[in-house]
Amino acid sequence: MERELWKVLYVLACQLDKGWPRGLYKDCEIVVVFLWAVIHDRSTYWATDLKNWPENWHMYLPSQSTMSRRLGSSGIGQLLDDMAEQYVLISTMATRWVKIVDAKPLPIGGHSKDPDARWGRSVRGPAKGYKIFAIWGNGPIPLTWLVAPMNESETTMAQRMIPDIQGGGYLLGDCIYDSNSLYAFVRRYNHQLVAPRKRPRTGLGHRHHDPDRLRAMNLLQTKFGKDLMAEREHIEQQFAHLTNFGGGLAPLPNWVRRITRVCKWVQAKFLINVVQYNRTSPKSAIAVA
Repeated sequence: MERELWKVLYVLACQLDKGWPRGLYKDCEIVVVFLWAVIHDRSTYWATDLKNWPENWHMYLPSQSTMSRRLGSSGIGQLLDDMAEQYVLISTMATRWVKIVDAKPLPIGGHSKDPDARWGRSVRGPAKGYKIFAIWGNGPIPLTWLVAPMNESETTMAQRMIPDIQGGGYLLGDCIYDSNSLYAFVRRYNHQLVAPRKRPRTGLGHRHHDPDRLRAMNLLQTKFGKDLMAEREHIEQQFAHLTNFGGGLAPLPNWVRRITRVCKWVQAKFLINVVQYNRTSPKSAIAVA
């Protein structure tokens, strides 16, 4: 199955790479070797060994040093961004007026020497590592996403992502996003934030509250508001699908350290997830024309 998923991304990378070769290898050749490693949850060193490829594969493989040098180049980053953008554009067109914001922790070992990782709040208590912050629409790839250390605030990262979403509608979040300043910020981009209160059994006090926060509180008392928040389960399904297949996003392996490597690894997993989603959900598949 991994080979079939990889073939789709191989074709897309070759189609989008319009640049001149930088050295012996084009950007698309570096990307497809990297994707071969990611889809098998192996290191790039493993992918540079010809014995780990199909017998009929005749491409000259780059060395590990070439892979390390080229993966940090702007050309490779741009090609991966272009590949993701092909799917994000179509996902945006299919997205309804409801969008969902959430985060997923990516913990690593507590004794790791990774200087970019930080201790922060995870699902079951404190953990060291990173988090994926994402705003999802209807598709299997987020409309916008960021990776940051574990200690970064959800509301702060949401403010960095919200300018990237288009259109208008409702933005659903959990109680972490219940913030007057965030309600005001979301309104500037034609969306109404809806999040349950952090302290639902307390009064509002005498401080000023943003009008959109008050509106969301009243909305959640209605049947429409409750049905609207039920849509938030969709993001749990999206993160579950991202992790629940061979080649999906598993815990970060020990060779994926430093935030730049984590970002590229996560981006590759998102691309693989789109292709897997197309195979298992043909009626709602997102394909590149």
